[in-house]
Order: sequence, then structure tokens, then C-alpha cells
Amino acid sequence: MVRFTVLASGSRGNSTVVCGGQTRILVDAGLSCRELFRRMRAVGEEPEKLDAIIVTHEHQDHINGLAVTARKLGIPVYFTEATHRAWMRWLTPRRQMSYAQWLEQCRKQAAERSVEPSVAIEDEIEEPEAGMAGNGDGSLPGAAAAASQVNSNGAARAADSAGGEAAPEEKKPWKDDPTWLPSVEYFQSGKPFTIGDIAVSPFTISHDAADPVGFVFSAEGVRMAMATDLGYISPNVKAQLKRADLLLLESNHDLEMLRDGPYPWSVKQRVLSRVGHLSNEATAEFLEQGYDGQAQYVILGHLSENNNLPELARIGAERALAGKASLLANRLLLACQDEPLSSLQF
Repeated sequence: MVRFTVLASGSRGNSTVVCGGQTRILVDAGLSCRELFRRMRAVGEEPEKLDAIIVTHEHQDHINGLAVTARKLGIPVYFTEATHRAWMRWLTPRRQMSYAQWLEQCRKQAAERSVEPSVAIEDEIEEPEAGMAGNGDGSLPGAAAAASQVNSNGAARAADSAGGEAAPEEKKPWKDDPTWLPSVEYFQSGKPFTIGDIAVSPFTISHDAADPVGFVFSAEGVRMAMATDLGYISPNVKAQLKRADLLLLESNHDLEMLRDGPYPWSVKQRVLSRVGHLSNEATAEFLEQGYDGQAQYVILGHLSENNNLPELARIGAERALAGKASLLANRLLLACQDEPLSSLQF
């Protein structure tokens, strides 16, 4: 059984579950871990059976619950390398420094480099004890201390298993490193790969992120394409969206509502740009002129709550699909922000 379930789609969070064979993939984790699990259970999906998380790009509405969800389930996260680096930068606190502080730091570093050591090198090195170099106070330097700590932890666990005192509780690694994940796997746009029973074909999209991608997922002969968060539909995207059995496509905003709406002009320019979001009009134009009409389901996603109305998106898409009427294809659905879409099965 192949299933496709949109858990949330919009500017406050995006996430979808793709199931094929024995494999279950979470595409983006833009909601909190608790809310993701709640919505999955509401549509009959078991969070504990997820095999991986795969990320389209690093914007917060796509990764808000990523770290907690991956850690809780102990599953790998698939990124492009650039997206992973951008995500890590976003999570890592940045140290603020004035120009005067920077100059003072440079002066100190230059002074330290210019000072000659006051003792001979051979006097600084003590004879290793029991095959291990020491610091003169019984402590161990750098990696040697870390290795010793690992060995002592192992010995403590061994003593515990032999009936000795219980070892202290192991510290959770993400307490010191918010970017820690159970496992990270890299993929590259344009290079297909597999996760269990699901074949994944990532493709580049036009958006203001480090390395944004859309996906085509294939399982048991079913082809499911996702393309949201893109400023325009480029030729490579059009090629990827052909022969899809399911198509999730962005229909973000109504042009007049956006232009007359409350956003600052700079934000409006971003949304309207070629690295922004698809309008209802652009989506309808593609559905009328560039879409091959073969998808059993067409889902409109990432609708703006401030600059769009579901009925406006629906009307534009229905008119565009009027010439592609079919009993077996082009059933139009709208994904929303506040509740999951019922699972679509093939």
C-alpha cells in the first residue's frame, strides 16, 4: 500500500508523510514534535514506525520540530549538505562583537604570537607515565584525556554489569550541541537515491534558501511529486512533474490580496520574486499549459493565510483543469494549515 498524507501546509508549518512498502518517510518537520505525532495518529499513522526525515530547505516552517522528532525516534535526517550547514547556523547562537572588541582581540592575539617561550621545549615535556603523556598535575592532555574518559566510562559500565555500583546517567549530547542528530545523510539535487522501499528523486527549485529542493517519490509503481516554496516553475521542475500519479503544488497567494495586504513592501517584493512563492495565477497557468493531466490527485498547498483565500485558489485551478476533465484523474484537493488532509491511498 502506498499512502500520501499532508499533515500541515502553510506559512506556520509544513509536513507530509509518504509511505511505500515497509518504509515511512516524514517530509519536513515544520510543526512541534508533539503536534506532528498528534496529527499522525489522527490519520492512522504511527510515528514510531517512521524510518527517516527528509528536508526540502532550512526555513523555520519546514524544520521547527526536526531535531526533537529525530532524537525522540532515533531516525536519520536527509539533507543536502548546504541545507544542513544552513540549519546548523540557524541553531547555533551567534556571538555579537563590536568593532572595538574585535580590534582588542586582534591586538591580544598578535601579542601572544610575539612572546617567546620562557622555557626550553624539552623542559616542558615530562616523561610519559604508563605509556601516556601527562600535564604534570596528573591530568591528561586533549584527545588523550578524552580517550581515558571513554575507557573509564567503559570500565564503569563493565563494573556495573558485573554487579558493581551503577554508572552515572549518561549526559544527553544535545544539551551542549543543539545541532546534534542521531544520524545525518547527505543527498544531492539531481541524483536519485533510495530510502528503504521508496525511490527519491530530488530536484532544484527556485527559492531564497541555501539549496532548496522538491521531490518525486516512487514506490510500487506510484509516482508522487512535491513542489512548494518556489518562485516560478522552471523547465527542470516541469520535467519532474510529468507522469505523476499525485501532484502537490504550491498556490500561495492571490496577487491583488498580496499587493493590497498588510505586508511591508520588502516582503511583498520577496514573495513576488523568482525566489519567492507561486501565486494562484502562476499555478493555474502551469496547470492549463504545462501540466500533462495525468495525476489522480492534484493538491494545492502552502496557501497564505493573509494573502489568499481557499476558494480563490480552488476556482483558478478548477478553471485551468477544465480542459483536462477525467473520471480517473485531476481530483482537486486543498491542503491546509490547521488540520491534516485525509490519507490518499494507491
